[in-house]
Amino acid sequence: MSAARTGLWFIAVGASAALTHAAVFGLAKAWLWPELANAAGFGVAFFVSFFGHRLLSFQDAGTSVWQSLRRFGATALLGFAVNEGVFVLLLRGFGWPSWPALIAALIVAAGQTFVLSRFWAFRR
Repeated sequence: MSAARTGLWFIAVGASAALTHAAVFGLAKAWLWPELANAAGFGVAFFVSFFGHRLLSFQDAGTSVWQSLRRFGATALLGFAVNEGVFVLLLRGFGWPSWPALIAALIVAAGQTFVLSRFWAFRR
């Protein structure tokens, strides 16, 4: 698959996962601390992201589904650690409202996730 097509699918799947993350965050933040609502959003969006990337973005992956799942799980957890760190810094450190802090955190983590997904989790 061409790099352009991979990139387009990555953006589409990533946007779907980000919207899923945001929707769960929006529902959960009424009952949970924002940091925990962010974690809940990540947990649900992980599955949207993995299956979308495996089936669409990196459909020609040279790894088994199980190997990709383990690698992507590590990639996603690292991405979430960055996401949560940026989120907490902006929310608690700089006093940003939760929605702008979440959006900024999702954007920062997306680039890292693409690089690790492309060159490791779904290595061709």
